[in-house]
Amino acid sequence: MNGPKPLRSILYVPGDNERAMNKAPGLPVDAIIYDLEDAVAPASKLSARARVCNAVAGIDRGQRVTAIRINDLASNEGADDLQAALAAAPDVLVLPKVQTVQDIEQLGVRIKAFGDAKPGRELEIWAMIETPKAVLNIKEIVQCSHTTGARLGAVLMGTNDLARATGVTLDMMSPWLMDCVLAAKAYGLAIIDGVYNNYSDQKAFVAVCEQGRDMGFDGKTLIHPSQIASANRVFAPSKEQLQEALEVVALFEREGHEKLNVLEIDGRMVERLHYLMAQKTLKTADLIKERTE
Repeated sequence: MNGPKPLRSILYVPGDNERAMNKAPGLPVDAIIYDLEDAVAPASKLSARARVCNAVAGIDRGQRVTAIRINDLASNEGADDLQAALAAAPDVLVLPKVQTVQDIEQLGVRIKAFGDAKPGRELEIWAMIETPKAVLNIKEIVQCSHTTGARLGAVLMGTNDLARATGVTLDMMSPWLMDCVLAAKAYGLAIIDGVYNNYSDQKAFVAVCEQGRDMGFDGKTLIHPSQIASANRVFAPSKEQLQEALEVVALFEREGHEKLNVLEIDGRMVERLHYLMAQKTLKTADLIKERTE
């Protein structure tokens, strides 16, 4: 695939839910996170680890990103999760409870010590931003994406945990979320919005997806398959956006316009930066098309 894979919809699948795990590979989701952490009861951690790692090692992933969320490395399960997950060779390891850049760097060192299961393909780390300290340290955390060996490829917002830690309701977190979006974009990282718990309310779910899209998030983490179609639609370019992008690209690539920075289209001025944005929109649409073919 030529370019980053789309991350419009990322579904958490509990590692102790065999039915959900069997169903997940057939879903039209951009990424699956097989969860060994919050979604799994303490008594089921060991069996969930074996089930998830066996599944990940054996499935046909196609264009989908396959991830495993391990337990905190400071926990009793974290180190064993890491060793088993590396043997299963997912595309991504999701690290929960990230607080500082040292958490990312420590995981990178441990991965190197164990060795990538698939030579030539570097395993990515996605960082869960779900504590007040993580939000305060977000700039330093995302900066490490440009550090050799850090492996950081995306950040995921854990809004439920932030709400629990602070007492701040989800609809009042916008300033914190926007700080995280700005930091991620500054370093070229994907950033994914937190989950929406009431999966039976599709109208409200679409509204929060649209809000997240307008805030700059690249996609939405999901807790139920019923949320996939709406997330895929909202976080993809619309027909109107694609048509406009085609018109802008055609205008700037017309013979004689190569050196022009400002042009007129339908009674409004467009600059070369709009041409670059239009190219990005069309590239995103191509990547989504590859994902669905």
